[in-house]
Amino acid sequence: MNGPDPAPLDPAPLDPGKFRDPLRTARGEARAVVALKGLATLWINTGTLCNLACASCYIESTPRNDRLAYITAAEVSAYLDEIARDRLPTRTIGFTGGEPFLNPDIVAMLDDAMGRGLDALVLTNAMRPMMKHADALLALHRRHPGRLTVRVSIDHYDRRLHEQERGPRSWAPAMAGLRFLAGNGFAVHVAGRTRWGGSEAELRRGFTRLFQAEGIPIDCEDPVRLVLFPEMAPGHDVPEITEACWGILRRSPDSVMCASARMVVKRKDAPGPAVLACTLLPYDPRFELGTTLAAAARPVPLNHPYCARFCVLGGGSCGGA
Repeated sequence: MNGPDPAPLDPAPLDPGKFRDPLRTARGEARAVVALKGLATLWINTGTLCNLACASCYIESTPRNDRLAYITAAEVSAYLDEIARDRLPTRTIGFTGGEPFLNPDIVAMLDDAMGRGLDALVLTNAMRPMMKHADALLALHRRHPGRLTVRVSIDHYDRRLHEQERGPRSWAPAMAGLRFLAGNGFAVHVAGRTRWGGSEAELRRGFTRLFQAEGIPIDCEDPVRLVLFPEMAPGHDVPEITEACWGILRRSPDSVMCASARMVVKRKDAPGPAVLACTLLPYDPRFELGTTLAAAARPVPLNHPYCARFCVLGGGSCGGA
């Protein structure tokens, strides 16, 4: 297959006066703030180590980046206990990285979450680290039917562009892992990227052709089964989101990720995990909200370019529904 070359993003550099004051924009307008409506999804960052070093990974995962350390099953269990104790409305525990299947406790963490009646969503490149757990995944699938969803990163339906992002020889193992999941009846979603341009309809048609050829039953018109992430473009200019923007854009604050989700991380050399506002801002201390889910329930000012570009203007969400 042949696809387009990468589309240039807005080259204007970010105005240094923007995203500084948590309450006011650079123009002095009231910044948009999002309240936690209810914790529907709790994300667990399993660690930033990954078997790949992608060209534009927002969290900078590589085989050497351990800024976020491996979280343990016991540490995750404490947050699941808090969900149960406080009767939080949590439905899904999401696992992201890095590559989650590198974490030695991944199977135990999945088993714990699903054993409590929660759904689990794992984000993976579906390569060798996942396949090393093939037997354990099959056992989990049998033990907790209908509770596990695996979202596989296939950046583009064109092998050349996927490998341009993820590196040479990354396509075939990912497709093999995807076929394993689909062939064994797992709930499979795919995450693609929009960085190469082209319309959403064109991208969905391209993925449809790919999955039909591979015998993978994914409805590419379903925005959950095939999620297409907008680019975050760090360092490029983007408007700040004000309180007035909700009406102008006809968006509700409840549609933004931080209205229904939080992420737990374990920083390297930290005494324990911390809770962040969302999955996109693992290193910005302004978005670290405390060590418990209760402490992290406070409102979040949209004081970062990703809040604008990815969530509000891009309509992106890491969630599974």
